[in-house]
Amino acid sequence: MEWKKLNDHISAELEMNPELGIIRTILMKSYDGLPYHLKSCFLYMSIFPEDYSIRRTCLVQRWNAEGYSSEVRGKSMMEVADSYFMELIDRSMILPSDDSVGSRKGIFSCKLHDLMREISISKAMEENLVFRMEEGCSMNTQGTIRHLAISSNWEGDQSEFESIVDLSRIRSLTVFGKWKSYYISDKMILLRVLDLASTSALVDHHLVAIGKLVHLKYLSLRGCGDIYHLPDSFGNLKQLQTLDIVGTHIAKLPQTIINLIKLQYIRAGRDEIAGFDSYDKAVEKLLPKLMRNMLCVWTAMLTGLWLSCCSPNHTKNIIKTGNDLNRRDVCTFFCCVGFPFIARLVHPGGVVFPSGISKLKALHTLGVVNITRGKAILQDIQRLTRLQKLAVTGIHKKNCQEFCSALAHLTCLESLSVRSQGEAGLHGCLDGLRSPPKNLQSLKLFGSLDKLPKWIAGLHNLVKLRLQFTELTEVQGTIEVLGKLPNLAELYLWYKSFKAEEPCCFATCRDALFPSLTVMSLGYEPGIGSVEFEEGTAPKLELLCFGHSISFSGLSSLPSLKEVQVDEDLNNDDIKDVRSQLTMNSNKPVLKFF
Repeated sequence: MEWKKLNDHISAELEMNPELGIIRTILMKSYDGLPYHLKSCFLYMSIFPEDYSIRRTCLVQRWNAEGYSSEVRGKSMMEVADSYFMELIDRSMILPSDDSVGSRKGIFSCKLHDLMREISISKAMEENLVFRMEEGCSMNTQGTIRHLAISSNWEGDQSEFESIVDLSRIRSLTVFGKWKSYYISDKMILLRVLDLASTSALVDHHLVAIGKLVHLKYLSLRGCGDIYHLPDSFGNLKQLQTLDIVGTHIAKLPQTIINLIKLQYIRAGRDEIAGFDSYDKAVEKLLPKLMRNMLCVWTAMLTGLWLSCCSPNHTKNIIKTGNDLNRRDVCTFFCCVGFPFIARLVHPGGVVFPSGISKLKALHTLGVVNITRGKAILQDIQRLTRLQKLAVTGIHKKNCQEFCSALAHLTCLESLSVRSQGEAGLHGCLDGLRSPPKNLQSLKLFGSLDKLPKWIAGLHNLVKLRLQFTELTEVQGTIEVLGKLPNLAELYLWYKSFKAEEPCCFATCRDALFPSLTVMSLGYEPGIGSVEFEEGTAPKLELLCFGHSISFSGLSSLPSLKEVQVDEDLNNDDIKDVRSQLTMNSNKPVLKFF
């Protein structure tokens, strides 16, 4: 059993190094000194495997679903749960993960130190709070287990699974590794949290049973790449607050979703295919040249549907999956993903939402929404006045006016992501926004712009900006506009942000550009040839990242610079030049490679 191995390891270390015993005693006192609400949150961490990076959003939403937080002095339950997260960070009970750099709120994910994890596991076991089902685990449990975690190395059968714990009492189920159909039981009448993120071998027909879990508040299918469709039975999940289906192949949500009036958070879409510039380029990438005309594509799809539905096992062998596919799963793929994509009814990276989502008044996070066809979805979005985060794809000339009109009504919006693919991109689509949300803190734009919309210069509360495929033609003009944003802390200029050929000169002492900037990432940006930091520019810049050859000057004058990250394949002369400038910086920043 993992916790026993960990405990044995720690015990051995304590025997060889008595000083560790003192450290453990101090850490135990830190735990004992926690208020009750933080103890529950800390012990909850024992669910996750060793060295596991736990997303902040996931953890906070799970705590909220478990009832660990409540509204206090005008703060929502989510805000209170998030404050618990930061309290544990401040007390060093949990640690920021290495991948936390880049989060608008400073910490994107967390993890447990080995010693703290040992305390969390042992205390959780003592209180029958968490049981980890793993290789070598005890068959005898005492008391009521509330949280069940199934490790990737557990290889028991159904009878063993049902005999170890009382399934009727568990409040959360977290699966790591491979899915087995009996993991969901009719006995799980109190289940509130179901986390199947990145679970393998999970296919569409396995989801039907989830629709019976009527007390479910949190459901994550994030990263389950063999999921293409949600069943209508999900409309029974009337208590659901969080639905995370990012990284699945779901292209359209069922109509019954609009019955889930307590939903606060819906995340969907596939970020990794955002690089497709258009439907045509997607087809070009996926299909041989002789099959790229529409007639051949339709013929191939229909033939594939007929063969696959007649022999799903043959299909399984072709795509080399060991998953439990059946005929219905195969047909679902063609009907819900294949055909709509061919007909251009779905958009790479986005999901079609049903009409009527305006009924979900509690929604504060929504995306990625495919707004390519129809204006009804934009009218629905306009009525979701509590929205704080919105991500859309498929904006174009025919719907951009309605989109801008909808944005003007979202006065609570703090985060906006807009994606448009194809040659036209976002060109001219955002110019009609006369009254951008005043509280906007994060903005991400994907798609050709030619030039920045004028209203961006007025986003005085903007903290984070990411541009990709925008192909801006004015380098220096853009830099000066962005440099005058008073609160801009994170700037990401990634692939094809600029189309220009001339080098880019950053900032002047007179203008004092980028007064609040802490993170700058240039990614793989061929449009930028050189970057100059003049003295007085970006006084708070701590992290600089770039992924291709750029001529830098002025790195020695950045007073707060702590770290520079560069591509390991960068030209040796460029690396030597950067290293030389960093040695002259009084802050002694480090150079790292990725």
